[in-house]
Parts: sequence; C-alpha cells; structure tokens
Amino acid sequence: MTLAGVTRCRWARSDPLLAEYHDAEWGVPERDPRALWEKLMLDGFQAGLAWITILRKRDAFRAAFAGFDPETVARFGEDDVATMLDNAGIVRSRAKIEATIGNARAYLSMRDAGEDFADFVWGFVDGSPVVGDGEKALTRSPASEALSAALKQRGFKFVGPVIVYAWMQACGLVDDHETDCFRRAAG
Repeated sequence: MTLAGVTRCRWARSDPLLAEYHDAEWGVPERDPRALWEKLMLDGFQAGLAWITILRKRDAFRAAFAGFDPETVARFGEDDVATMLDNAGIVRSRAKIEATIGNARAYLSMRDAGEDFADFVWGFVDGSPVVGDGEKALTRSPASEALSAALKQRGFKFVGPVIVYAWMQACGLVDDHETDCFRRAAG
C-alpha cells in the first residue's frame, strides 16, 4: 500500500523508481516547452510498453537523442537512426525513432511560426490543470482527443489521444492522482 509510509496512487506503489517518479514529477505542472516536448516523445516510446520500461531507459534515451534538444534531433539522419536501432539502452523501434525526429521538426516549425509549444498545449486546458475525480482511471478525454488532432495536424506522430492523455497526466495538465494519494491536488 505504501512505500516509506506515504500513500500514493496504486500504479506507483510497486517499485521504488515509480514511487520516486510519482512523488517528484508525475502530475507536476510543466511549463517549459522543451521539457514538454521531451516528455511527449517519451510517452510516444511508451506505447505498448510499461512506463517503468521507459523510466529505466530514460537516461539512455536522453543520451541517444542529444538531451532531447529539438534543434539537434531535427538534423538526425539515417546514420543516426541506424545507430539508435543498435542501441540496446533505448526502445529500438524504427517508427518511434523516426517519429521523434519528425516531431522535432514539427516542434521547430511551430516555434518558427511564433507558436510556443507550452502555450499551445496549455490552451487545451485553459491554462490550468484539470482535476479528475480521483476515482475513475481515464485513458482519454475530449481535451486529449482535441490536442491529439491538433498535434497531428501540425505533423506530429505517435500522439494518439491515449498517449496524449497519459502525457497530460504526467505533465500536470490533468491531475489524476487518486483520492487517497498524498499528491492529490498538490500541483
């Protein structure tokens, strides 16, 4: 039920790394455009896998993707893709790797058009976290569906409404901490 005597969301109770991530990051409102983009890319890699897999590989992802610097990632080519496909430290999915490179370009296109990524995504929740009821475990919402569609329109991939909803939770656009969780509505 608890790690270190603190009640957390159920998903964060089984592993110390999940508990640490839950306590320090998950649901904390993120306003930095680059950090939001990095987290969206990691959520895309998580598709079909357990989040703990991505957490365990996060440092390797950061190394492979140049600290998730969109300027650098946007310049990656086939040699970089081949190197990453040989990197056992990350999820070696060509589609997800190529999507991340394309998503860096989409992110930069938004920026170059004067569209701040943080302002854009936070606009889908009117600038403030949406607080869930603490009971239902949603996997998508009207906001995640709209945001997913808007990201796809801008050229993003691996941004379906379920991935986007998980990312919205992780980045604090949605507060879905469970009712008995010590982080509920803590921001």
